[in-house]
Amino acid sequence: MTPGRVGWKDPTGLCENRDTVTSGNDLTPTRRSRRQDVSTRTRRRAVAVPRPASTTARWSRRRGVVGAFAAFAALGFIAAYVGPIGVALADADEADQPVSLYASSLADVQSIAGDASAEPAPAAELDRGSYSVYVKPKPTVAPVTTGSSASSGWRPPFVTPDPGSAQAIAYDMVIARGWSDDDFACLVALWKKESGWRVNAYNAGSGAYGIPQALPGSKMGSVAADWETNPATQITWGLGYIGGRYGTPCGAWGHSQSTGWY
Repeated sequence: MTPGRVGWKDPTGLCENRDTVTSGNDLTPTRRSRRQDVSTRTRRRAVAVPRPASTTARWSRRRGVVGAFAAFAALGFIAAYVGPIGVALADADEADQPVSLYASSLADVQSIAGDASAEPAPAAELDRGSYSVYVKPKPTVAPVTTGSSASSGWRPPFVTPDPGSAQAIAYDMVIARGWSDDDFACLVALWKKESGWRVNAYNAGSGAYGIPQALPGSKMGSVAADWETNPATQITWGLGYIGGRYGTPCGAWGHSQSTGWY
């Protein structure tokens, strides 16, 4: 049959799924209408089929039973694990308590009841036989004298001073006061220790100045105004201070040796 006539069939089968061929006056479905039919069928298929209520309730009950069982299992595991550990720690604390040596020795104490009115037993005599006891003698240590004590009784020897020096001026003043050569020797040693017989000797720690180390140095101004540079002025003041406080230069020397100052 010729295509386009009524009742014609496609021998190849390619047009089986299409609409029946009409005479040409009828309307043929378009591609858009076919897409709408396909989308409609797809929506119908996509509609979810609701589950029965009995299946949902059964599943919920199962989940509740499983959850309760899991909770009981967890509690049992915790009790089985923590319980023995707590008991073991408590026993360890009781067992690890320190025990002093005195407490451990109380069990070994032996008590003997004695009679207070009984006379004491005589001491047993030890028979040494042929043995003798040697006692090592203690060494005798010689007393050591310190420098201050040894020098307190020592006096320096007399040495003639150099003419024109400060010591020569002091020697003339010492003799004029009626003191001896020994007193002059004590004076030389005393002021050598204090100032080295320097006119401008100054002690920054105490403020003492001059050959006799007057404190303060301005005290020597009572003799003369040139007390800072004149050795005769300083010596005159120094001898007057020694005579009024210690009597003689040897008395001042002894005090300086015992105390460190005069």
